[in-house]
Amino acid sequence: MIGKLKGLIDSYGEDFVIVDVQGVGYVVQCSSRTLQRLPKTGEAAALSIETHVREDAIRLYGFLSDTERDWFRLMQTVQGVGAKVALAILSTLEPGALATAIATGDKAAVARAPGVGPKLAQRICAELKDKAPSFGHIDAGVAELAGALDDKRLPQPIADAVSALVNLGYPQAQAVAAVAAASRAAGEGAGTAQLIRLGLKELAK
Repeated sequence: MIGKLKGLIDSYGEDFVIVDVQGVGYVVQCSSRTLQRLPKTGEAAALSIETHVREDAIRLYGFLSDTERDWFRLMQTVQGVGAKVALAILSTLEPGALATAIATGDKAAVARAPGVGPKLAQRICAELKDKAPSFGHIDAGVAELAGALDDKRLPQPIADAVSALVNLGYPQAQAVAAVAAASRAAGEGAGTAQLIRLGLKELAK
């Protein structure tokens, strides 16, 4: 099994790169985000590799970090998510943003990836929600607030403030994080208007 490749960039394709390792060219499939961040042809590069062995083919998938590779593996534990969909999600969201989106139940963010419909995005968020914090630096309070929002356990002013920020066009993950910070700053008993005002200040930072 190949776990890492270090060599020179030989050439690029639409969704892959060929890495020359001491004269042997390895075809490595990558997310568009990874391809954009790799160096020019002829320059040195190192990629974390996930090897998939099938009866008819051996495929290599390349990542700039072990965290990105871990997400690639984790997402494929969800029914309906194969390598192609996992790469599409990682092309749309970098690992930190993906962890936050899943931890806060931001299904719309996950559904922006090609080939991911609302039902699949919901399944990904639901099944990976508890695992997301260990795959990214996520405020435990934010994750808890997101869980309470999903279970409709939030005090009405907080729920209304999150809803208001989402309606203003902010992604749910950002809205939840902003209201969580606003709630901590304002203390218990804060009203919806105050939470919205403080939340907007957080978002403007």
